[in-house]
Amino acid sequence: QVQLVESGGGLVQAGGSLRLSCAASGPIMNNNDMGWYRQAPGKEREFVAAISRRTAAYVDSVKGRFTISRDYAKNTVFLQMNNLKPEDTAIYYCNYKTYPRDYWGQGTQVTVSS
Repeated sequence: QVQLVESGGGLVQAGGSLRLSCAASGPIMNNNDMGWYRQAPGKEREFVAAISRRTAAYVDSVKGRFTISRDYAKNTVFLQMNNLKPEDTAIYYCNYKTYPRDYWGQGTQVTVSS
């Protein structure tokens, strides 16, 4: 059974930085994508970033500010978030894609004050 545990969330002022981590355990395949989604109050969960062996992808609103990386030996994915904005406030969820299902972490709260 795959398990994902996020950490690194918190309260930060606008312009600050946070680094999220997601430790995965269980049958993790290096060729499967891992990534981050977020859900703000009253909004649907949205894609933030994902990483595969070949490339990384980002939602337009975080390009140039967020960087996703992955330690394949430790089954850990990171999200470095710089120049944070109040609109980045959300619960951030780690995601691991397999077929026929996705796995999700429990989420970590990121709050950016103005």
